[in-house]
Parts: sequence; structure tokens; C-alpha cells
Amino acid sequence: MDFIASLPQGVELRHFAEIDSTNEEARRLADAGVAGPVWIVADRQTAGRGRRGREWQSPTGNFSGTLFLRPRCSLKKAAELSFVAGLAVHEAVSSLIGPGHAAQLTLKWPNDVLLDGHKLAGILLESASAGSGDVGWLAIGMGINLAVFPDNPAYPATALRVLGLNITLAEMLEALARAFETWIAIWRREQDFGLIREAWLARAQGLGGPITVRLADETFEGTFMGLAGDGALQVKMADGALRAVSAGDVFFPGHGA
Repeated sequence: MDFIASLPQGVELRHFAEIDSTNEEARRLADAGVAGPVWIVADRQTAGRGRRGREWQSPTGNFSGTLFLRPRCSLKKAAELSFVAGLAVHEAVSSLIGPGHAAQLTLKWPNDVLLDGHKLAGILLESASAGSGDVGWLAIGMGINLAVFPDNPAYPATALRVLGLNITLAEMLEALARAFETWIAIWRREQDFGLIREAWLARAQGLGGPITVRLADETFEGTFMGLAGDGALQVKMADGALRAVSAGDVFFPGHGA
């Protein structure tokens, strides 16, 4: 059966029954000189991955997709698209599950979407430089648990089917495409990170409360105070000092990473 979804004008769709990774397909499109934007979706990935090289399980029934772009901006500016992606996924899921359930949706730094404190979606950005300091291409990979979720006590997860909802890949893609169109337009229009930063913080998990941060060589606790101008996590330490974290895993009381 053909995969049919209505996307914004000028946006291409490439659908696969099975693929190694939609982000890898984005890399291949970049190497082939495709201009984008292209949505790449797959019923199943055989080599899906998450942050820090972690495996991302991609069974049939869940959403596995990548938005391939050539954003024509600096690497620093492109990093803001991680937060744009979080906002878009949050909005798309919210539009499909209704206001009652949507109230349980939060964003977790740096790029997860939680439902009632459990991981519902993960986002992975990958890019390559154009050689001039600008981004040559960007892949925004998204995995959203529509039907099933992994059983991992260290990283509690959930799926939309737990709510009794049966969301199809096409429905999820259409909602995502609309939401991305909105938030990327806002990002392009704004001269700084301020509006995106404020919108992200308004949906943030645990803002103002205790947080544990795990780095490669250190774990520490503090209070989640917000985001710096470059998107770094701001943590207030016991001595009152404000510490910025650019990469790491975060935990909240009662919830996993």
C-alpha cells in the first residue's frame, strides 16, 4: 500500500518500508546533492541510533523519521534547531492527543519529549560543515513511540497507545510537518535565540526544581535554573554558583534519564 501524507508545498517525502537509519539516508541525500527539504520516514529502522551512539529501538508501529534541510546558517545558529525540533514535536503530539493528555507533555534537556515524566520521543541532530563555517546540511532525526516502548528501568519510557490512542505514521508525519513549518519560520524570523528559548522553557520538565546531571566523568546535583543564551543547561549549585552544561544526561526526582 502506498504511503500517503499531505505535506507543506515544496517539501518532498521519501518513505521506506525498512531502512538502516533515516539519518543515514539524509547523509546519502546530502552526498547526492539533494537540496531539500525532505521528510524521510520508515516503517522500521534496522540501525536506529540516539544520542551518544546509543541504540534507538525502531519497531514497526512507531514513528521513525528525519527532516533533511540545508539551513544556510552558521553551526552555532543551527544548534538552536535542536530546541526548535523539541517545540515542533511537542506541538505535533499535543495536536493529536488532545488538551487533557497534552498537559502531561514536557520537554527535557537537551532533546527529549516526555509524557507524564516518561520518555515518549527522542531527537538527534546530525550535520556537516560546508567548509565556510556554515552548515552544509542538517538532519533532524525523530523517534516517537506511537505503539510500543522499550522496557528499560534506567530510562522509563511510554507510548501513545498507553493512552488508548492509535496514531498512524501518516497522521504523525502530517502533524510534525505542520509544526516544523511554524517553528522554523519563527526561528528564521527571530534575530536571536530569545523567543525559542522562552517557548522551550515554558514547556520544560523540572524548571526551578532539583536536578541531577551526569557527565562523562562526573555526576552532580543542583537546581535547574534555565537555559543560557547558547542553549546550555544552567544549574545552580549548593554554593549559589551557576554552572553551565553543554552536554550530559539529566535526571529528575522520581524519574530516570
